Amino acid sequence: MKIKAYIFNHWLVILRCSALILLFMDLKSYAQRPAIMAIEQPPRPVVVYVNPAQGLNFGAFYQNGSGGSVIIYPNGSRSTTGSVIQTSQGFSFSPAIFEVDAEPGTVVTISNGPDVNLTGSNGGTMVLQIGSSDPVSPFVTTAASPGRTQVRIGGTLTVGSPLANPPGNYSGTFSVTFIQP
Repeated sequence: MKIKAYIFNHWLVILRCSALILLFMDLKSYAQRPAIMAIEQPPRPVVVYVNPAQGLNFGAFYQNGSGGSVIIYPNGSRSTTGSVIQTSQGFSFSPAIFEVDAEPGTVVTISNGPDVNLTGSNGGTMVLQIGSSDPVSPFVTTAASPGRTQVRIGGTLTVGSPLANPPGNYSGTFSVTFIQP
């Protein structure tokens, strides 16, 4: 008989402990998983779109001797060095303008490409070196889409003598890279 009592008492202790455990458990059911239990998603990728809105234009000028340079600044002003003389003759000058479309607060760095040779319509070549930007790199985008953050980039054109660089139109392509680190 003592054996049966022992088994009975053992089951009684287990039932009492189970009842106590159930009393102290916080049972909840959820229609959806709470944020604490949700599987964390990877961050949304940052997308940066760049639209080349305006080309870099050095306008009209002529060289009176050994040459020099024409500099276009990001603010839209122009200067010359050496024997290069500025003229207007109806040709405008301007920095390159790029429109950057990204989430406000995105940090973007500009990496200028290599120097470029511009080819003249009447022969000759001139070297273009990409200059600084406004805003200065790295910068933080400010406009919310569909708005865009405007970036202006200047450059320096090295002009040779009249024999090396005869009058005409000089053109070429340069590259800049917009990097979102």
